[in-house]
Amino acid sequence: MPVLALIIASGTSGALVLARIVSTGNIHYSFLIWNLFLAWLPMIFSLLACEKYQSASGRNWQFLGLSVAWLLFFPNAPYIFTDLIHLTTRFYPHFWVDLSLILLCALTGLVLGFVSLYLMQSVVAQMFGRAASWFFIGAVAALSGFGIYLGRFLRFNSWDVLFKPWQLYQGIGNWVADPLANSTSLAFPLLFATFVFITYLMLFALTHLQEVPHVVAVKS
Repeated sequence: MPVLALIIASGTSGALVLARIVSTGNIHYSFLIWNLFLAWLPMIFSLLACEKYQSASGRNWQFLGLSVAWLLFFPNAPYIFTDLIHLTTRFYPHFWVDLSLILLCALTGLVLGFVSLYLMQSVVAQMFGRAASWFFIGAVAALSGFGIYLGRFLRFNSWDVLFKPWQLYQGIGNWVADPLANSTSLAFPLLFATFVFITYLMLFALTHLQEVPHVVAVKS
């Protein structure tokens, strides 16, 4: 059911983006479709990693590779929220329409990421225990905040680990050398990591609600 709901949400988001392109003759927001596609990749990698973990072969190099790929692409899921910056660069006559469109894509991407994160947390819990799985969530949130900073401000992509390793190394090195270089270099990763952790915690709590017992009305 969650995957079906996410397919419907993604299809609706893509259809609305295409409708905006057709109605305005402007392809500016076509990047949302690409970003939504990238948000699906951690879901796919997590499903494959879980399947590999549950198989007879267990924790082999394929499971490790899929897990690393999941971690590299996971920041793409919550990253779509940073696309709200496109609403601030100039005045748009369709501001509220565009805001709703970005938020729909961003929420879909966020839930895609969180479902994949829940799957990977389940694997970690099986391997190392429940407490360790929550340390894992904190670590992933922290890395995601930094990864989104690299993507939005330094303009790196997940695949630059393979195609631009030296430039990525230099970018990370410059940040480590002076994390307080500007007002966003440290605050943004910390705040976005907090956002990812708190929103995941709330969604996790909501999905673990117990059934409300029948309340008997008291007659006066």
